[in-house]
Amino acid sequence: QVQLVESGGGLVQAGDSLRLSCAASGRTFSTMGWFRQAPGKEREFVAAIRWPSSTYYADSVKGRFTISRDSATNTVYLQMNSLKPEDTADYYCAADPSFLITIVKAGAYNYWGQGTQVTVSS
Repeated sequence: QVQLVESGGGLVQAGDSLRLSCAASGRTFSTMGWFRQAPGKEREFVAAIRWPSSTYYADSVKGRFTISRDSATNTVYLQMNSLKPEDTADYYCAADPSFLITIVKAGAYNYWGQGTQVTVSS
């Protein structure tokens, strides 16, 4: 059974850092990514990592967020620095066995985690 389990969300102040983790089990994935969804908004792309280590970021997080993966544990991380109130959202881990998917499209991913909430206060 394939599972993606996120952890690491929480309530922080603007300027603080958080690290989200997504532990995958059941299979390996060539592409893993993070999306976020704020209340009343559509789910949006945040970052992705494509095998072996190509990384991609939304313009809104470039320079502040870093995605990485530990292949030994099948875990992907999202290090979030200099957090802003506009980063407040539910963050979702996404994964797909293919490295050919359109990484910025939520519909391209076949597997999703349950989400973890990130709240940044001003």
